[in-house]
Amino acid sequence: MDDFPAFAWVFLIPIVAIAGGIMVAIVSTIAKGRVRELEIRERIAMIERGMVPPPEADPAGFERSLRSVEGVQRRHSGRGHRNSGIIVMSIGFGLMLLIAFTSGEVGVGIGVGGFLVILGLGLFIVSRLSAPALPPPAMDRRPQTPGSGPSEPVDLH
Repeated sequence: MDDFPAFAWVFLIPIVAIAGGIMVAIVSTIAKGRVRELEIRERIAMIERGMVPPPEADPAGFERSLRSVEGVQRRHSGRGHRNSGIIVMSIGFGLMLLIAFTSGEVGVGIGVGGFLVILGLGLFIVSRLSAPALPPPAMDRRPQTPGSGPSEPVDLH
């Protein structure tokens, strides 16, 4: 340790702290995944034995996870390509204008900016040709009980 420079500790401490934080996050994610896998295996084993497994321990958590899966499916729908296409086309048009105004010539920016416009147009076309977007998720999935629906009059007396 005599030949280890003293200024190296200044760099070593943050590196170890960042690496430790990342390792904690990785281990936590793996542990949660393992616990969830064991819960699923337990439910499957109960079903195989003919037993009825109890409902989810956290129904609200189940609904949240279901909505997150629907969100991932919706994120990969055509809407994302449409938004990306519009953004890239806007950047292309802006770049064309920027290059044209800074160079003083009219047709100079068409090459670079036009490439981005064509790329954005391609993304926009992909959004139109892709599968239709999923309907928005229902906010309340609980079944309606008699008397709780909006169609029945409410008696305030």
